[in-house]
Amino acid sequence: MASTDEDLTAVDPRPETPSTADTRLAPRGKFTLPGRIRTFFAPGHLLIMLTVAAALVAAVLKSPCRVRGWGAPEVYLGGCYSDWTGLWTSRGFAEDPWAPFRADSAFEYPILIAVIASLLAWVAHGLTRVSETLGVDVGANLVFYDLNFLAVVALWIVTVLLVAKLAGIRYWDATMVAVAPGIIFAGFINWDMWAVVFMVAAMWAFAKHRYAWTGVLIGLGTAVKLFPLLLFGAIIVLTIRTARYYPLLVTAGSAAVAWLLVNLPMMLLNPDAWAVFYKFSSDRPPGWSSIWHAYATATDATIPGDLLSSLAFWSFLALCVIIAVVGLTTKHRPRLAQLMFLIIAAFILVNKVYSPQFVLWIIPLLVLALPNWRDFLIFSVIELLHFWAIWAYLAGPTSEYDVQHQLDEKLYLLAVAGHVVVLIYLMLRVVMDMYEPNHDPVRTTLRLANSELLPDDDPGGAEFDGAPDKFVLRKRSKRPDLVSPGLD
Repeated sequence: MASTDEDLTAVDPRPETPSTADTRLAPRGKFTLPGRIRTFFAPGHLLIMLTVAAALVAAVLKSPCRVRGWGAPEVYLGGCYSDWTGLWTSRGFAEDPWAPFRADSAFEYPILIAVIASLLAWVAHGLTRVSETLGVDVGANLVFYDLNFLAVVALWIVTVLLVAKLAGIRYWDATMVAVAPGIIFAGFINWDMWAVVFMVAAMWAFAKHRYAWTGVLIGLGTAVKLFPLLLFGAIIVLTIRTARYYPLLVTAGSAAVAWLLVNLPMMLLNPDAWAVFYKFSSDRPPGWSSIWHAYATATDATIPGDLLSSLAFWSFLALCVIIAVVGLTTKHRPRLAQLMFLIIAAFILVNKVYSPQFVLWIIPLLVLALPNWRDFLIFSVIELLHFWAIWAYLAGPTSEYDVQHQLDEKLYLLAVAGHVVVLIYLMLRVVMDMYEPNHDPVRTTLRLANSELLPDDDPGGAEFDGAPDKFVLRKRSKRPDLVSPGLD
C-alpha cells in the first residue's frame, strides 16, 4: 500500500517542528507524530483502537436482534434491522449460497455484492456444518450475519486509515470516522461499506498519482454500488478548469475495463440475473425517507416508477450543473473532496430512496471536505433522529399497538425534513469554503504549517494540486495572487 514514511503508525522524523496550525488537532508529544519509528501509541494504532471500540458499541446495540432474532416489530423497535438476515431466506441463501447466480435469481444488487454475499453465505454454511459435527447448534443465518458484521468492521478500519492518509497533517480528523454514530448505528444494515472503501481507496490512489489504480477501484466500487462512479464528476470539473486531461483519461479507461471484466461474464452467461438490479432500480417506487416518498406520504400522491426515475435523474443532473458552475467560478480551484462531497450529497438529496445506511456514503467525504466537529455533530444528531424515526414509522403497521402508542406520521416527515435541511446546510458550508478558501480549515492548516515539505493546498488533488487555471466561468483577475494556485 504505502511506503514506510507514509505509515500512520510511525513517528515523525521532524519532531522538533510539529504543526501548530490547529491547536485542537495539532500533534502532542513524540507518541502522536507520524513518521518512521513505530510505537504502540502512534496515530494509526489509536485510530484502530477507537474504531474497534466503536464496533464493540455497535455489537452491543445490535445484540437484541442477535439474541432474539430479527422478527418484526422487535427488529424496528430495537433499531437492529439488517438486510443480511432478511435476504438470507427471501433470496434463497438458506438453500443455496450461490442463489444470486441462478437463472431465476431475485437478488436486486450489483454483481460484486452478489459475489461477496455468496462467498460469505458459502462460508456460513460450511461453518454451520462443522459446528453441527461438534454438537453445537448454530444457525447458518446467525453465522452469515456475524461474518458480514466482522467484514464491515475490517472495512471500517481500512476506511479510517485511508481518510487519515488523505487528511495529511490533519490526520486526527479521521477520528470522526472512527467514532461516527452514523456508522455505529447504520453500518451493519447492508453492504454499503464495501463501496465506501472502494470510493475512499480510489481517492487515495488518485492523490498518489496512481490513476490506473484509481480507475480500477472506481470500476470495482461501481460494481458494488453506483455512487463511487460519481468521483468522475469531481475529476471532470477539475480537468476542465486546469486543462490537464491525463488523469481523467487514464482513470476512465481503467475504470471501464475493471467494470467490464467483473460484469461481462454474468452479462453473457446469465443476462436475466445480471439485469435484476437495473430493472429493480428503474421500476422501484419512492423509497423510504426520500423527498419523493415524503411528498407521496404527505399528499397521498402516487408517482409511477418510470416518472420517478426521470424526476430523480433530471433533478440530479440539474444539481450537478450547479455544482460544476460553482467549481468553475470560484476564485481558487476547489479541492477534490469538496466537489465529491457536493456531488454525493446532491445524489442523496434527490435519489429515489434514502435508506438509513446511505449515511455511510457521506461521512468520510464530510470529514475530508468540512473537517469541523461542530458541523459533524450537528449532522450526526439529525441523522440519529432520522434513524430512529424511520424504524418507529415502520414498526407501526407490524406492532399492533394502539394508535396513540405509535409514531405520528408527521414526526416521520419532520425527521426526513431535518435530514434534508442539514444536508443542504452542509453543502452551503462547503460552497462557502470554496468561494472563501481562507475559511477552509484544510487549506488554513496547510498554509499555517509554512513548511517546504508541505506545499500542497489540496492533499487529494494529485495532478490538479497547484495547477493554474486554464478555463473559468468568471472574469479573470489581473492580480497575480488571484490567478496563481496560491491563496490570498
